[in-house]
Amino acid sequence: MRKLYRLLTRWWTAFALAASLAMLGAAHAFERFAGLAPCNLCLKQREVYWGAVAVAVVATSWTILSGSRRGTPRIASFLLAAVFATGAVTAIFHMGGEYKWWSLPATCVSGGAIDLESLTALALGTGPSQRVAMCDSVAWSWLGVSMAGWNALISLALAGFSLLAAKRPKDARAPRFEKA
Repeated sequence: MRKLYRLLTRWWTAFALAASLAMLGAAHAFERFAGLAPCNLCLKQREVYWGAVAVAVVATSWTILSGSRRGTPRIASFLLAAVFATGAVTAIFHMGGEYKWWSLPATCVSGGAIDLESLTALALGTGPSQRVAMCDSVAWSWLGVSMAGWNALISLALAGFSLLAAKRPKDARAPRFEKA
């Protein structure tokens, strides 16, 4: 178990990169194959994962180029914790609006702005019908938890792991050599 902990904390940015890409892939798969159109807040939650991808790519590249003598930089783990915590706050806000715990802004409830040209094309039957997703309705749930709820739980877990990786003990950061 200790070896797994050391591996996870030493290469956390690579694991965070894989987790972020998996979350983005799942979101796009739900959109493409399940036909779930993303709402405004869903798109905001995806932006957080794109930010995590950017931080993780830079930090993992730095680690590989430096020969991984000390593992990933701690600052990258702290940045990832902040990014994932932001994602958790956004997802909790979205989830609260879905379950009617509080009201969402008008742009979320109305699904955003629709331009006049697309409405005219829709009325004339020349344009495709656009499905507008509402932020205040649960589009999908599993075990009674909405997609935004699962995103909040996963983002909180990733933020927690990021903090663990940032606060890892010194012996997990650098290889230990025994004196002969």
